Amino acid sequence: MIKAALFDLDGVVFETESQYTVFWGTIGKEYHPELPDFAHRIKGQTLVQIYDKYFSSEATFAHIEGYTDPKTEQAKITARLDAFERNMSYPYIAGFENFVKDLRAHGVKCAVVTSSNMVKMRNVYEQHPEFKSYFERVLTSEDFAKSKPDPDCYLKGAACFGVKPEECVGLEDSFNGLKAVRSSGAFTLGLATTNPIDAIQPYCDYVINDYQNFTFAELKQIVDSYCALRK
Repeated sequence: MIKAALFDLDGVVFETESQYTVFWGTIGKEYHPELPDFAHRIKGQTLVQIYDKYFSSEATFAHIEGYTDPKTEQAKITARLDAFERNMSYPYIAGFENFVKDLRAHGVKCAVVTSSNMVKMRNVYEQHPEFKSYFERVLTSEDFAKSKPDPDCYLKGAACFGVKPEECVGLEDSFNGLKAVRSSGAFTLGLATTNPIDAIQPYCDYVINDYQNFTFAELKQIVDSYCALRK
């Protein structure tokens, strides 16, 4: 039985991953030219985790003119990211609004489980005043002790509704996110919005391209069939 649906944000609710690829691709070229796939490596991780892993070593900034210390350089990147997100567009993934309304009409609790922070979410709310009406809870990076691929965020998402992870569907597009859902024990529904179907298939229980013509009834049938095979 599906009691809750836990949605990642970028690439799952909003078609924004291509915009972030441009931003982090630029940052990667400046700071980590040795990592041409930098923009894809960091998907699904919180800003704190990105900084800890890629922007805490003095060696990272050796070629940066005017460099003083890691914290100052991190603050510069944060300021650039905040400015970028203020000017981003947040178009919904095709069919999302009808799908989430259908879930809620059938009594499914819905939450956002995102590595984004509250600063970014305020930009979302400004562009989409209706956004909060689609979800009972919005959990952000401030709510989690660990970042994806750790399942912490999805375990907390299930807990906030008082349900077991096995009674949830987790919706993700990134490799780190998909690994987090699967590790939590929730049904892993992948969206091929950021990566090709064949690339994410091994990390998913089922994959869709988007939500067009996708309904609660179809999802329930898919999950029920999956559970029956596992018995």
